[in-house]
Amino acid sequence: MPRWNPVRVVSSLFPTEPGPRRSYALATLITTFGSGLLLGSLPLYFTRIVDLPAAQVGVGLTAAALVTLVTGLMVGEMADRRGPLEVVKAVLLLDAAAMFAFLFINNFVTFLLAATVHAVASSAVATAEGALLRRVAGDEAAGYRSSIHAITNLGLSLGLIPGGIAIQLGTATAFKTLIVLDVISFLVAWAVLTRLPSYPPLPKPATGPRWIALRDRPYVSFAVLAAAIHPQFYVLTLLLPLWVVEETNAPRWAIPLSLVINTILIIMLQVRLGGEVKTLRQGGNAWRRAGVFFLFSSSLLGLAAGLPSWAALLMVVAAVAVHTFGEIMHTSGGFALGMGLPPAHAQGQYDGVGGIIGGMGSVMAPALLLGVVLGLGLPGLLALGVFFLLPALLMPAVARWGERTRPDAAELVEAKPAGAVS
Repeated sequence: MPRWNPVRVVSSLFPTEPGPRRSYALATLITTFGSGLLLGSLPLYFTRIVDLPAAQVGVGLTAAALVTLVTGLMVGEMADRRGPLEVVKAVLLLDAAAMFAFLFINNFVTFLLAATVHAVASSAVATAEGALLRRVAGDEAAGYRSSIHAITNLGLSLGLIPGGIAIQLGTATAFKTLIVLDVISFLVAWAVLTRLPSYPPLPKPATGPRWIALRDRPYVSFAVLAAAIHPQFYVLTLLLPLWVVEETNAPRWAIPLSLVINTILIIMLQVRLGGEVKTLRQGGNAWRRAGVFFLFSSSLLGLAAGLPSWAALLMVVAAVAVHTFGEIMHTSGGFALGMGLPPAHAQGQYDGVGGIIGGMGSVMAPALLLGVVLGLGLPGLLALGVFFLLPALLMPAVARWGERTRPDAAELVEAKPAGAVS
């Protein structure tokens, strides 16, 4: 078969042998397919079917997101103390209940309650799944997470197809069907995860502070730099559509084309390129390369303004392709650092801290991209590239710092409580 056969590439993302890795990958595909169903349709459901003002929807979603910043650390600690699989399964059911409640909301208060539970549950899954993935993948966690990231994009893209049909139909039945399918996806994923073995909590050192993630300065530095670069995930979905329509002569279909290009490249290349990024130093170097890619992609996107339609389209496509290579390096480096810096017994706690700090990046993304960058035009896009480059250039030093300060295996064994087993 040809080397770049799409079917072969997609099938290679899933482990060939039955077992926990295949089950986890399948559950990821199912849940992300459900998320893809509602990726662009849920806001329309709230405003057109439930008939809530857009301003109320924005306020409610922002308030729900702020609540997740408070719960992240507690969920991560629970995953470490109770076992990550049990936490993930529990919050999947909670999320299913919240989504089911969306079928019955009829005012702002019921919307706010359901949206908050949904946001907390979704955030909890994102926090606990790092600890679960690490237990499932073992020593190959960083490489396996690259496969999971590609599967995530595959699931989202598959879900966008029926989601787009529902948007085109625009009926209450169509939108509610998507919600029901999303609820079913949570339940099916929960059933798939029951195939995984139980992962009891790992033994912790006999001495030391409880909240070690907050005292781990290299990790906190990594999380702060990660928050600064996090808005890159919103460039193609938030900034690019408005830039293309308002500032360039590129056809409007360049917007969905950009998302398709981004998704296909990630599915095809995430494992191939990201699978080589495993150690802390490799993660830091990957981030440095990502920063350079983001600088060039932002510049190309800015230069599309004022060009003829065909030239603007080519410039936008080139910018998206370069940005996607940066995204692949960014996520791969994040996987290596996010799995390599935390001790295994505290992965959930570390992910909780990282989620809280990273959440600040999500909060500032709309104001940064749509307020500052879009308002400044080409200088704003050039400044955005520099904004992404500077923290990326610092990451190799943080990675080396983290490498120097990690306790070696012998020290961890000595620190285990008497009678503990691995």
